[in-house]
Amino acid sequence: MKKLILLSLSVLVLSAVSAQFKLPVLNYKFNALEPYFDSTTMNIHYTYHHGAYVNNLNKALEQYPNLQKKSLEELFATMDKLPSNLQTAIRNFGGGHYNHTFFWSILAPAGSTSISPNLEKILNEQFGGLDKLKEGFDKVAAGRFGSGWVWLIKDPEGKFKFLSTANQDNPLMSIINIKGKPILCLDLWEHAYYLKYQYKRADYIKAFWNVVNWEVVEKLITEP
Repeated sequence: MKKLILLSLSVLVLSAVSAQFKLPVLNYKFNALEPYFDSTTMNIHYTYHHGAYVNNLNKALEQYPNLQKKSLEELFATMDKLPSNLQTAIRNFGGGHYNHTFFWSILAPAGSTSISPNLEKILNEQFGGLDKLKEGFDKVAAGRFGSGWVWLIKDPEGKFKFLSTANQDNPLMSIINIKGKPILCLDLWEHAYYLKYQYKRADYIKAFWNVVNWEVVEKLITEP
């Protein structure tokens, strides 16, 4: 069984090397987010779940050489104009790749980043403080029925909003009613937390705040 798993992983990695889209390189090890996100879940989540999205996305684009050089952001922005048999693949597999890549980027080992005075000022002005930011984010997360994501976004008018999307949808897709630039997100699929938190999604949501990369969040909030 162990050899079979290693062989499957090797095939996964080799197939991604020559393809357009690839798994991102993590800035931390699988166990770096413990005790909040356990290493076993991180390994499975990144290697197999995210890896499957990447492989399926590349496979879906094989028949469309004219689209293979486009970024995910470009594909999302014109999703409703894509060939009908490709729209679902971009929505599910492209969304899965983008969402997970963004999610990994806003995580960091507990205590390795902190909220700067500048970010604290922004949070106070925009949300009434960090606690209010958490309250708004957590409320939307808790309200998501089934699989999906919770987001903090900056809309085209520069206003911050919380929203939830189903499955692998995200606020960059042309088919989504509320659009904007992602600032924070949390994966609410059961595979993201069930090994450690089981049915206690609220505990997982609470644990998330211990591994937020506040340096990346500040950059995203302050960038145009």
